[in-house]
Amino acid sequence: MHALFLVLLCATSFQAVRKAPPSFRSSQCIMGSPGRWILWTVCACLAARQKAALRVTMREASLEVVRGDSVLLPCSFFTSSDFSRLNVIWTLAPFSSPETPVQVIVYDHRQVIKNPSLIGRVDFTGLPSRADIMLNDTHVSDGGIYRCMVNNPPDTADPGVGELLLSVLEPPSLPVCEWDGDVDVGGSVRLSCSVEEGVPTPEIRWEKVDPEEISLPINMDGELSGSVQIVNVSSQTSGLYRCSAANALGTQNCYVKLAVYRTADGAWGVLPGVLLTLVMSLVLLALLALVVWLHRTGQDGRSGRRRRRRRSRGHGKAEEEECYNEIRYTPSLMKRSFV
Repeated sequence: MHALFLVLLCATSFQAVRKAPPSFRSSQCIMGSPGRWILWTVCACLAARQKAALRVTMREASLEVVRGDSVLLPCSFFTSSDFSRLNVIWTLAPFSSPETPVQVIVYDHRQVIKNPSLIGRVDFTGLPSRADIMLNDTHVSDGGIYRCMVNNPPDTADPGVGELLLSVLEPPSLPVCEWDGDVDVGGSVRLSCSVEEGVPTPEIRWEKVDPEEISLPINMDGELSGSVQIVNVSSQTSGLYRCSAANALGTQNCYVKLAVYRTADGAWGVLPGVLLTLVMSLVLLALLALVVWLHRTGQDGRSGRRRRRRRSRGHGKAEEEECYNEIRYTPSLMKRSFV
């Protein structure tokens, strides 16, 4: 109706201009044919504006917020009708699953409906003249593409849609450092470092910090982990190594201390050599104890045999003396003595 009224108004004005005196038609307001085209252009623009009365404007194309802070998501709109049937829908296509957008908050017939997982964290601000929403206590999962869709059924235009990109930033979490390999001279060692959180994605670096600072080439094992391979290690490889995970919000570090063992003769290390020396010493002590025991056992045996021989000799002499001193009486002798 508004557009038809404007078209009729423009046509009436055009006919009035044609019937006007020549002095009026040649004035500065309308100069012949160009003047008529200007009038028609103005009328066409006004009619088009009335036909597409509903417009949505996003004052920001993208926003960043630190995790845990609050952020205002702006959405402005223009409509030529009242707000009795205003409908506003905010949706989110999260970075983790952009193909499955979720509903954030809805304003429909003066009622507000919120996503159950966002109750207490999201609300409209400025309705009905604006469709801005406030998002509190932001999480990393809140990041993604937000769409503000506005529809005012008295208007004849299609629902207006605006988009906004929200990034929720967070500092790196504490990285985890590990090492594995052979720390003997000539061996190979692998240093690894991984971090679980951080937006933007943390940059991982490996450095040797003691006894001297040396930056090491790193092999990335995905976005959140990196490793360093050290081959043919020597005593100069020993020292303190640091892994750093850094982004715009901060830096976190973890450390690894390596101690490379020197070789004694190219085949044995220090620790095996010490153990071998201890074993040989114990064997020698055992042999020495065995020799001493055998020696004492032999001496005790010879002394015992001498004592037994002396005893046997002494006993024999005593028996002979008893035999010589003993007077034996026989029956024949006894007879003779009484005769």
